[in-house]
Amino acid sequence: MAVRIKSKWTDKSRAKLSEDLVRENAQALAFIYWRVALENAKSLHGEKYIYDDDEQRVKVIAEYLAMFLQMSDRLAYGKIDDESRQAFITTLAMRLSDHMQDNATDLFGEGDYRSSFIDMLNRRSAEYAEFDYSAEEGPSYSFMQCFGSKVQDVMGDEHHDNKWVIDQVMDIDGPAAIAKTSKALMQLFE
Repeated sequence: MAVRIKSKWTDKSRAKLSEDLVRENAQALAFIYWRVALENAKSLHGEKYIYDDDEQRVKVIAEYLAMFLQMSDRLAYGKIDDESRQAFITTLAMRLSDHMQDNATDLFGEGDYRSSFIDMLNRRSAEYAEFDYSAEEGPSYSFMQCFGSKVQDVMGDEHHDNKWVIDQVMDIDGPAAIAKTSKALMQLFE
């Protein structure tokens, strides 16, 4: 199913977004980000990395979503005014937490999965704040290393091949996922 995102802002430098446009764009991107994160979690399994259970797979998806949220904030900076950017990132985080809640409920049964996901997003925000990411250069090596180490922590090294997952997500899967998701985000600013 193709997701069509259409938005044109008249003043491309620091445009003020309407509440409706913020919500619509955040909803569309949250769906795209979820699909790309899920695709990448499946790809790791296809590359012979071993998940012990669905909880581990969902945590890898969560790490991708946290990284995408940071990317979105960095790329939106300077493209829209600060108030719109804050509303956009907050709405995007909430929509991502809705996806996490719905999918975790399907997998694990009733429970509050949203709160722990939002707590993780807040922790990652502080961690990623230490590293550079620009529209021109993309993520710094340190940014990608932070992401890779978080996925490595989730995957563990109980299985021999899992110790190489950091290289897979830093050098192959992560950059490809960033290319897909940043393209979707940047189309909003055209």
